[in-house]
Amino acid sequence: MPAVDMAVSRPFRAIAMASLAALSLALPAALLIAPPALAQETSVSFGTGSGDTKAPINVDSDTLSVSQTDGTAVFEGNVKVAQNDMKLSAPRVLVVYNQAGDEIDRLEATGGVTLVSGEDAAEGDRADYDVVNGNIVMRGNVLLLQGNSTIASEVMHVDLDSGSARMEGRVRTILQSGKE
Repeated sequence: MPAVDMAVSRPFRAIAMASLAALSLALPAALLIAPPALAQETSVSFGTGSGDTKAPINVDSDTLSVSQTDGTAVFEGNVKVAQNDMKLSAPRVLVVYNQAGDEIDRLEATGGVTLVSGEDAAEGDRADYDVVNGNIVMRGNVLLLQGNSTIASEVMHVDLDSGSARMEGRVRTILQSGKE
């Protein structure tokens, strides 16, 4: 499978959402024969899980503003964050340092975020990266693309160390069998 490029993932959103819309039209009929309770959460793999979350984080942006008073840095304009094989892009990324000011505690990406790890790609309104624990939480209109499969939800929790993710909040999916 070819690697997912962050620059081309946005057009796939329209295709994936159209497919999900078709699924939502078929879903009411399926509900008539399905059990009454539907799962609101699902676990999936995400990325390679082989990255070192203690590795350096590289950030590229148009502008940088640093605040010594609250221990933050704001990167704005075409922000690209890379750590091992994990790549994140967003219009704005806030970097929060620990109280000592010597290590990054977390990153808060906003304004429409794309997250790529290995061949998997996800989009959402916001992503919060807990650098200390190696966890990313994406929120708001999350769309995960894995090969031919698409999963949409409101929240996605990613564990970068294990390469696993958990989708929450009205999970919708299209699974391709590989057969035509």
